[in-house]
This record gives sequence, structure tokens and C-alpha cells, in this order.
Amino acid sequence: MDHLTGMAVFAKVVETGTFTGAAQAMGLSKGAVSKQIARLEDRLGARLLNRTTRRSSLTEVGAAFYERCRRIVAEAEEAELAVTRLHAEPRGTLRVNLPMSFGMLHMADALPDFMAAYPEISLDVTLDDRVVNVVDEGFDVVIRITELPDSSLIARRVAPFRIATCAAPAYWDAHGRPTHPDDLRHHACLLYSYLSNLNEWRYRGPDGPFAVRVDGPMRGNNGDLLRAAAVAGLGVVRSPTFIVGCDVVEGRLEQVLTEYEDDDRGIYAVYPHNRHLSAKVRAFVDFMAKRFADPIWLGMNVA
Repeated sequence: MDHLTGMAVFAKVVETGTFTGAAQAMGLSKGAVSKQIARLEDRLGARLLNRTTRRSSLTEVGAAFYERCRRIVAEAEEAELAVTRLHAEPRGTLRVNLPMSFGMLHMADALPDFMAAYPEISLDVTLDDRVVNVVDEGFDVVIRITELPDSSLIARRVAPFRIATCAAPAYWDAHGRPTHPDDLRHHACLLYSYLSNLNEWRYRGPDGPFAVRVDGPMRGNNGDLLRAAAVAGLGVVRSPTFIVGCDVVEGRLEQVLTEYEDDDRGIYAVYPHNRHLSAKVRAFVDFMAKRFADPIWLGMNVA
């Protein structure tokens, strides 16, 4: 960097014709300019400028060196401008990771609108229900639907949702509707395998939170798969409202135990901590927060 500074000062002296002109153009003192040129000549072991009291002129070596300096300084300025533009304007490739069901049900329609609003951004999207490592796997931003552990990552809540306990009406007719979460011990429950305690469903009662031990004929690592199994009458699913809300409203699923469910939970945009947050990440997170500020699944009367 010291070499580049010296070359930039040298190029400016040549362009302005004097040390004073270079100093004024670069916001430096004349003495600082003189020291930079002296250091550069000492490092190169060659005289670059012929100095007079009124003007400086290039030596033969200085003329050859100037042509290369000019190109190097110009490329450095262009590189800096490119980085500045990428951070100041939403552009470039944005790597996004989405949960499978949320991505297919809600982001498939949202992403074209985002790209229409920001045509200089190209998207690289993966759908995955596992908890990815944001930094190690190179994602710019991930959407997580879970309680977030303490970390160096930044997490911004972009949407609320609720949890609903549901089954097909025919299943409830055949096996009875539970009036307390403890009744679920005797039901066929469909289990989400990415939960750390998949056989334990947690509820909130008058005396506080408690857990119920459940089991059933099927487990899976995708919420939409479990929803489809519940609609088919295979058992009871406990799922986010952004997955089961439409089925509840249209009668394919019937929710129970609403008085024992927690309050609203959060969908989060998670991204690496960076003092200079890029414009493309900021644009995506702001878009998500606006898009899902009042999501349809909270207006479905499912809780």
C-alpha cells in the first residue's frame, strides 16, 4: 500500500506539473508530497523527476515509470469504485438459503417480485430444512424458522407465525378430539425429524410450559410432507401456520388445543455480522420484512 501511495503521488505530480499542484489535488502538504517522491526514488534507485523552482519534468526513466504508474493507479481506483458500488447499490449475486416448505409455499412467488424490484441482483437459492452454517457455506443470508442460539450472526425478525396442532376431521372423528395436550400420548403423531427432541411436543398451560411425550407411524424431515400425510388421515401434525393455514381454512385439517399454543413466533433473516452491510443483503432483508409484515397465515383464524 505504501508503494501504491507513492505511485499515486508521483502520477499526480506529473499530471499537475508541480509538487504544489499535487499537494492541493490530494489534500496533502507540499512537504508530504516531496517525502513520498524521495522515498519512491530511493526505493527504485533512480531519479524520476528533474526539479526546478517553478516546475518538475520527467526524466527518461520517470517517463517510462509514469506510464505504468498511471495504469496501476487507474486500476486501483476502478477496483475501489467497484467495491463501493457493490455496497452502495443492490447488485451482484446473492446467495440465499430457505427452508424447504416456506421456500416453496411462499418464496416461490416472492422472489420474482424481488428480482423485478432489483434487476441488478442475481439469485443463487438453495432449499434445505437443515440448519446450515451461514459463514462456512458461503451464504449471504438465510431464512430460519427456529429459536436462535447466541452467535456472532445478525438475526432480524421478518415475519411472525404460530404453531398449530392439526389432523384431518375424519381422523378426529375416528380417534376423538383431545381436550388436553396430554391426550396426544394416545394418538398417532407425525414427527419432524430435524427437531432435537422430535418425540417431545411442548405446550403452554395455565401453570406454565410443559412437554408431552408423543409417537406415531411416521417421521420426516420436511414439514409439507407431514402436512400431506395429516391431510390424508395418517395422524396428527404440529406444524407452523404458514404450512397448514390454508388446509385449516379450507377444512382439510382441523386445529385443536388452541388455548395451549404459544404466542407468535418468528421467522428470521440471518446474515454474518459486517460493519459494512452490503446493499444487496439489506435490500433482501428489507423486502422480506415488508412482504411478510402482515402475513396471510396470521389472518386465517387458526389460533
